[in-house]
Amino acid sequence: MPPRQVREFAALAMEEVPALAQDILREIRAEYPGLPVVLDDSGEPMALIGIRRALEGFVQQLASQEGRPRYHLEVFQEFGRGEGLHGRSLDSLQAIYRLGVRLAWRRLAEIGQQIEIPPPAMYELAESGFEYLDGLVDQSVRGYAEAAAREAGERLRLQRKLMELLLSDRRSDTGSGASHGSGSGSGGPASGTGALGNGLGERAARVGWQLPERVAVGVLLRPAREAVAPAVGEGVLLDMEAEQPRMVVPDPDAAGRPELLRRAMTGWSGAIGPPVALADAAKSLRWAEAAVRLMERGLLPSGEVLHCTEHTEALVLLQPEELIEDLARRCLAPLEHCGPAHGRRLAETLLAWLETRGGAPEVAARLGVHPQTVRYRLRQIRELWGDEVDDPDRRFELELVLRARRLRGQLGRA
Repeated sequence: MPPRQVREFAALAMEEVPALAQDILREIRAEYPGLPVVLDDSGEPMALIGIRRALEGFVQQLASQEGRPRYHLEVFQEFGRGEGLHGRSLDSLQAIYRLGVRLAWRRLAEIGQQIEIPPPAMYELAESGFEYLDGLVDQSVRGYAEAAAREAGERLRLQRKLMELLLSDRRSDTGSGASHGSGSGSGGPASGTGALGNGLGERAARVGWQLPERVAVGVLLRPAREAVAPAVGEGVLLDMEAEQPRMVVPDPDAAGRPELLRRAMTGWSGAIGPPVALADAAKSLRWAEAAVRLMERGLLPSGEVLHCTEHTEALVLLQPEELIEDLARRCLAPLEHCGPAHGRRLAETLLAWLETRGGAPEVAARLGVHPQTVRYRLRQIRELWGDEVDDPDRRFELELVLRARRLRGQLGRA
């Protein structure tokens, strides 16, 4: 097109911009009656400002014949942010943009016919219009992504605050004490959480988390520093910011929940504490932390996420290490004068006898040795411990410390 004709087209189009913007906004509101009206500081609709600036920018680009269009970034990015912050998709916004372009094209085509612009040039104009539209959408997508990232970050922050409150020892102490006094007829989740106060309920509501009656708390060991968070599913609170990530599993015994967690935890290791009342979540956390410490020492299997309820014996016997070792020194003192190998054989025989409460044949079958060998060892045990092996309390202590040593790998497994 000759420059003169381009300038004439741009001048006529610019004159039409205010009325055209009003017409486009009217059509958009008719098509989308639920569209919120957001006003700027002067009381003018932001949508009208955006439409007018989009039209002005496009016409100015034609008049200047610049290769790269200039967008009013803040307006269209703000449109995208608004969609993201209100939880809407970009589909409706893009549909509104397309509607606006179609209406604008009709008016621009009329102007083109009025000044006799040739059809090939009008085709180029149409292509430029849709290219310009793509640029507007890109700006809105950028704003939408920014809002979504901000929203996700805020949700994670609120979720961590919720977990901190839920897992605090002070809340467990006060909550469990109060929950014992609640009536049995109240029923429902509120009966198990009323003692937690409104603070927890308010924080849970802000992240859309429904307070459960029971929870289990997990502590995880990262397979690698850059490991992606496990897909634990809806409702499970997960804090990946801690050195050892934590998670709060609502209603851990609900149908399908254990299998879902098992699949999600593939490649991870750690421990999930026992199911407890919501007010006692800190207690479940303590057991999970204890299990993880034992895993790091090689006393519990690693390479998977363990359930504390399946390793109760190890957690009970291995966690209070100083007390168990003190008891072991006193209970196993008679073995101090035996050689290490012989002392270990006597200890294994004594434990097998305590566990079976049987005679030499039963103990021999458990140990895989000859009954006569067991009889010889049992006579030595009688000589070393005397009547203590007949005292129920001493037998219990002996079995306790010998089981603990077996769990540590200091005795063989029968």
